[in-house]
Amino acid sequence: MKLSIIIPVYNEAATLRNILKRVVETKFPIDKEMIIVDDYSTDGTRDILKNGYEGKYIVRYHDKNYGKGHAVRTGITATTGDYITIQDADLEYDPADLVPMLEKIMAEDLPVLFGARNDDANRDRPTGVAYYFGGVVVTWVMNLLYRQHLTDGMTCYKMYKGDFLRKLPLRSERFELEPELMALTAKQGVTIQEFPISYKPRKVEEGKKIKWIDGVRCIMTLIKYRF
Repeated sequence: MKLSIIIPVYNEAATLRNILKRVVETKFPIDKEMIIVDDYSTDGTRDILKNGYEGKYIVRYHDKNYGKGHAVRTGITATTGDYITIQDADLEYDPADLVPMLEKIMAEDLPVLFGARNDDANRDRPTGVAYYFGGVVVTWVMNLLYRQHLTDGMTCYKMYKGDFLRKLPLRSERFELEPELMALTAKQGVTIQEFPISYKPRKVEEGKKIKWIDGVRCIMTLIKYRF
C-alpha cells in the first residue's frame, strides 16, 4: 500500500525545504511517494529542486506558469499510490494531519475525505475577512448545488483513493480545481466526509496567491458542472 503526495510548487523558495522536510519526517502507516511539480517558478525554487531533490523524489517541471490545477493534474499522471493527496508548498497546512486522515479513509474504505479547517483554533485568519467569507460562500454554493454538507469545500487537504481520482476528467488550470474536484466527486454519487485539521494561513505579502477573481471562477465552475 502506498500514499502518493502531490506537491504543486510556484515561487516557494522560502518554504520549500521546510515543507519537504516535514513531509519526509511524517510517519505514515503505509509507504509514501512524493511528486513535486514546479509550475515555472522564477525565484530560485527550480535550483533548489535540481540541486537537492531530483533523484530522491519524482520531480516534474512546467514550461510555463499554468496554475495550481494544471500542476496537480501533472502530478496525478505520475502517481502510483493506492491513495492520493495534495500538499501545498507553503506552511499553512501540517502534514501530520494527513496521518489520521489516511487512517480514517482506510479504516472506513472511503473513496474521498476532505480536511476541514473549521476548528475554533483556526478562526483567527490574518489573511483577512474577505478570504474567510469567500471560502464560506463557495462552500455554501457547493452544498446548495450538489446536496453536500461540507463546512470547508476549498480546503487543500483532499485525500482520494488513487483509482477513483485518476479516473476523474479534471480540466482546471488554477484554483478552480478545488470546486471541480468536489463537483466531479459528487456527480459520482459520493457524500463527502470531512476530518478536522489545523491551519496557519499566511498573508498576501508573505506569498499567498489566491485572489478574489479565483472565487468567481470557483462559483462559475460549480455552475458549469451542475448544469
